[in-house]
Amino acid sequence: MIGRFLKFAAVAGATAMMAFAAQAEGAKITWYGQAAFKIVSPGGKVIMIDPFITKNPKTPEAMKDLAKLGKVDLILVTHGHGDHVGDTFELAKLTGAKVAMNADMGSTYATLDVIDSKQLIRFNKSGRISPIGDGIIITMTRAEHSSSIRTKDPISGKDIVLPGGEPAGYIIQLENGYKIYHAGDTGVFRDMGFINNYYKPKLALLPIGGHFTMGPAHAAFAVRNYFKDVETVMPMHYGTFPILKGTPEQFKKALKDHKVDTVVMQPGDTRDF
Repeated sequence: MIGRFLKFAAVAGATAMMAFAAQAEGAKITWYGQAAFKIVSPGGKVIMIDPFITKNPKTPEAMKDLAKLGKVDLILVTHGHGDHVGDTFELAKLTGAKVAMNADMGSTYATLDVIDSKQLIRFNKSGRISPIGDGIIITMTRAEHSSSIRTKDPISGKDIVLPGGEPAGYIIQLENGYKIYHAGDTGVFRDMGFINNYYKPKLALLPIGGHFTMGPAHAAFAVRNYFKDVETVMPMHYGTFPILKGTPEQFKKALKDHKVDTVVMQPGDTRDF
């Protein structure tokens, strides 16, 4: 009996050590250009955000085959514009991933019958979900932008625009407690201070392209004044189209003497955090 107990204790201890080791490792983040990211959590869960990939002019050609993405557990969509919804529904069919988005946008897509209702998660700002395990918590946050869905009328075949609910950002808390803030498309808003103070993200993915979102100066203002506790900032949503003129160099210059680690990735790059 004692021998059997010791054997069980050893196996349980080894399992606990393996779980601890997995959670001690960091996240792997791949940027596909625009606002499209792949996050591999310390426990091996895969989260895609705004998967605009196959038609993204900045995504490397070798990475545009959705089948090569492998498994995907969760897809987060910030709003209804085509350069953010992107390949969401094809990827969901291919992988069986859960798809989470603003409740009203989810209703529109459910009406269009483009996703299995069992995969769709409709929620809203301040809502917290853990659809891929208790260790990973997703919270929807405010974004200052617009949202609409452009599609084909099934009867006339003409382009139509449908309600896309409200835009959003996300706080992604991983198994090891590391928190990532994906701002979505947004301008500056005072509640960014609340997001910083309440959720305390370590990494912020912020748009800097301008015209439709914050430009470099506004994004730098947000970091200096609202995201004072963020350790790392990664610029996104720039350079994909000519109108998105903001650059990381302009963003860094606008930060002035504010101390923050600014990570500039090229589309296709992967980095550990």
